[in-house]
Amino acid sequence: MFVIEDEVHAEAVEGRFRTRQLAIEELERLATIPWNEAPNRAPCIGWLKCGRRYEVVEYDESASPWKELSRDLTLEVSATGVLWSTKDK
Repeated sequence: MFVIEDEVHAEAVEGRFRTRQLAIEELERLATIPWNEAPNRAPCIGWLKCGRRYEVVEYDESASPWKELSRDLTLEVSATGVLWSTKDK
């Protein structure tokens, strides 16, 4: 199972994804939303100078608690623009 997390603000994007590709498709959608609009607007007081750093995290759901299998920085969204990891785009 894959989830998308903002590593800077320790927030998960709503949803669980069966495949990495489905998580990437959700990130592609998020990349079309301006940095200063929800859900890309950072929740911190300094949001004007902040942004989101989305990671795709793979978990083994059969373990309790879930076991993290991998974590990859995939997409950054900020006032300076959208930056994809070279691994994913």
